Amino acid sequence: MTKPSPNAPGGSHAAGSLEQLVHIPAGAAAIEGALALPAAAAGLVLFAHGSGSSRHSPRNNYVARVLRERGLGTLLLDLLTPEEDQDVRTRFDIPLLTERLRAATRWVRAQPATQALPLGYFGASTGAAAALMAAAALGPQVQAVVSRGGRPDLAGHAQLARLQCPVLLLVGGRDEEVLALNRLAAAQMRCPHEIVVIPGATHLFEEPGTLEAVAQCAADWFVRYLTRSAR
Repeated sequence: MTKPSPNAPGGSHAAGSLEQLVHIPAGAAAIEGALALPAAAAGLVLFAHGSGSSRHSPRNNYVARVLRERGLGTLLLDLLTPEEDQDVRTRFDIPLLTERLRAATRWVRAQPATQALPLGYFGASTGAAAALMAAAALGPQVQAVVSRGGRPDLAGHAQLARLQCPVLLLVGGRDEEVLALNRLAAAQMRCPHEIVVIPGATHLFEEPGTLEAVAQCAADWFVRYLTRSAR
């Protein structure tokens, strides 16, 4: 990953693609992200990781690779600074995570390489709540959200009811408590939404074939709604 500039995209290019480590201003802090755009990207998906995870998450990096193979750009984010991530309370500060994701969205909208791309959010665990809250606040600026083993209930009833974009909730069939919470959250949504239960999967989707199923479902959802927006 190259880093020719601390802020603006302008990293390595191969046949029109771009891959770069970026630093994004977020209030008094600066957060890091790994931006990757395939040639002629049809959209951009911002990743909000769960508590205790980071942009180096092997699961989310796998999903991101599948999205890029389908023609979508990805921005894997560390919504907390290394110092903040040491505090368990900060990891579960959903309003803070939400504001950081909104800051990343503003940054994306200000960059020539990404400003015109339809946007989606991919959230995991507590990051899913931040993705849903940010999408509720930004309205038509976000075209789709996917949650992987997420906690959409932490977004709260008011924010769930405000959502406008299509939401896909991916949950492991053996992750019974989280599945129940997802069903409760889905009942509060007025936007187009769907729950897909991945058979045999536990919370981290470590069972053979389960993460692959997550990636394909997410890719289908984003291609469906981001490319529709682009047209």
